[in-house]
Amino acid sequence: MRTIKIDILRYLDDKHLTIYRVAKESGYGYTTLHKSFNKQQSTCAIARAKHLAMWQVLRELENDYLSDDDDD
Repeated sequence: MRTIKIDILRYLDDKHLTIYRVAKESGYGYTTLHKSFNKQQSTCAIARAKHLAMWQVLRELENDYLSDDDDD
């Protein structure tokens, strides 16, 4: 089975965001976000921090930030 991962760290870097800033602006805790990359909660936090709808962030991630797990 092929696993697909989202490169959220690259997304944050490209958007000039940090985990701390996303946590602060979204209302989620830093530790909670740090442990939840590639999960819906972190995407929701990014959407809140960027003042976008979650579907907009998901579309960006799916279009530009997917990477094969085999690349590790």
